[in-house]
Amino acid sequence: MNERRQTTSYENQALHAPEDENGGSGAIGENPLAVKFENVSFSYGEEEKEALHRVSLEVKQGEFVAILGHNGSGKSTLARLINGLLTPTEGKIAVLGMDAGDKKNLFEIRKNAGIVFQNPDNQTVASIVEDDVAFGPENIGVPREEIGGRIDFALNAVGMQPYRRAETARLSGGQKQRVAIAGVLALMPKIMILDESTAMLDPKGRREVTETVKRLNRENGITVISITHFPEEAAQADRAIVLNRGEVALQGTPDEVLKSEEQLLTFNLTLPRCVKICRELRGKGMNVPDALRAEEIAEEILNNPAKRPFEKSAENMFAAINGADERKNNEFAVECADLYFSYDGGEEHALNGVNLNIKKGDFFGIIGHTGSGKSTFARHLNALEKLPTAQKKYKPKKEKKRKKQAGAADTAVAPHTVLNVNGYDLSDKNTDFFALRSSVGMVFQYPEYQLFAETVFADVAFGLKNFSKTPLSEAETARAVKEALEKVGLSYEEVKDKSPFELSGGQKRRVAIAGVIVTKPKILVLDEPAAGLDPLGKEEIAALLKRVHEDWCETVIVVSHDMDEIAELCNRAAVFSEGKAVFCDSPERLFTQHAEELLKLGLDIPETAKIQRELRSRGVNVQSDLTLKGFVNAAAQAMGYGESRETGGPEE
Repeated sequence: MNERRQTTSYENQALHAPEDENGGSGAIGENPLAVKFENVSFSYGEEEKEALHRVSLEVKQGEFVAILGHNGSGKSTLARLINGLLTPTEGKIAVLGMDAGDKKNLFEIRKNAGIVFQNPDNQTVASIVEDDVAFGPENIGVPREEIGGRIDFALNAVGMQPYRRAETARLSGGQKQRVAIAGVLALMPKIMILDESTAMLDPKGRREVTETVKRLNRENGITVISITHFPEEAAQADRAIVLNRGEVALQGTPDEVLKSEEQLLTFNLTLPRCVKICRELRGKGMNVPDALRAEEIAEEILNNPAKRPFEKSAENMFAAINGADERKNNEFAVECADLYFSYDGGEEHALNGVNLNIKKGDFFGIIGHTGSGKSTFARHLNALEKLPTAQKKYKPKKEKKRKKQAGAADTAVAPHTVLNVNGYDLSDKNTDFFALRSSVGMVFQYPEYQLFAETVFADVAFGLKNFSKTPLSEAETARAVKEALEKVGLSYEEVKDKSPFELSGGQKRRVAIAGVIVTKPKILVLDEPAAGLDPLGKEEIAALLKRVHEDWCETVIVVSHDMDEIAELCNRAAVFSEGKAVFCDSPERLFTQHAEELLKLGLDIPETAKIQRELRSRGVNVQSDLTLKGFVNAAAQAMGYGESRETGGPEE
């Protein structure tokens, strides 16, 4: 209790420095602004197009500002300029009244303006979690007796206290991100910059981090600058600023910005899903104003007088929906039984007895909380993680040693373990793993990490040269590379000779995916393929995967934290928790029949499912396949509104 009181006392002391009569902190200066940009421009090279062009903006102390924009709009550049990691090409930046262009101020600026990057690996510095969190406070001279309290506060804030002494290398991507956020929280900064820092977190993690940041903003006066692609995060800010091609294009309240369809589309952004639902309902003749929350939409739907009674019972409609999704094909692309796995032979299992079958022809989703084993399972499908029995040097344990470990899960794979992928037995060391990898394509959590060649062409062609059974001619290779690049929405002529490392984040993502689909694998496995992309980029990746599945890829397996994405794309999905597949069903059954269990596991449900729940709680039982169009049609029918005419009015 004493330690907690000391921590809280320190927070109040550090974050409520005495203010002068002008509203600024006496320790920093008289400027009431946290950040001020005056005609700031920045370019990464003399020949490069400016990442920011004559940007002027102000952020007040204690304000919560959301920064939105397409990939390559300059958002991350702006964040690094505030923190002093970059120096403007021209213009002036003041941070807490200090001139960011004066190198003498950089230490004080970085001490008071903490930044959390999109990729946690970029700021992980220690091998143990508590050491990583302590690194910042130690380097700014925080007394040793206070560091322990700061570590406790920061780890509790992001839900990582149980992992205090864990090795950072063994954490999942989402867990690493929580540790990165904790490292900045431990600095007790006056300005906190979040650069897409919740992109790799599960829904519960995003909520917890957002709530923590909101509380620090509200109670302790921390200025928050949140760069995000999540509308629900931006909606909680005081103000939203949209960047477009390096310039401030739009700013206002979140409601004003997020509901401005024409302007958002102009800036390569998209409307929040809730607003899209409202506008689709209006297309059915229902009077449903734009809203950003499920409960508001449900209330507005009920405000429309019913045209006629609901013609089908909920039970019959539910059965019809699910029956339509059942696959007649009983062949399996993946057969998995009793799969266990521990990293480096550790006692804690990343996979703790997975039982899961995926049918050929499925567009299959895998969801789960951070650290649930999703990515580990995905890596097994391509034999990037091999079962012990498939290791060339594998030797069975002696009987005596096995008996000593009775009662504990063995690190060796038990004889009954099954893992067959596309007909290959992955538990057999004699399996042709080269042939397996030519038929099972893998796109990693950070696809851009797969890039390595000097040119985009060479990078995409690499798989063709290494996995083709017969060598391809130069003309055949060029045709295949061109087709793959165009499938992911890139111009072959524009990018083929460029270095992949010169491209924007979204373009890198597309090149990495092209490098996998160029070989046209039978099974395509993608681990969070759209994480970190702007909303339009996510929609484009989703459309791409749909086309790939329809045109030539027999089975697509996607790991995702985006429940709306799973509802729109997948015919079946599995829920992972604590290293096991705890549920496997169609998305509509998962998100309706098991909604409470998913929420308890720290997951979420699609916006359409949330609205259905709200309507049900008000006595209207709507059932749909939970896709946007499916829900809108079902909700309109439930209220007696038919298909819209060309005039947009309801059917009479």
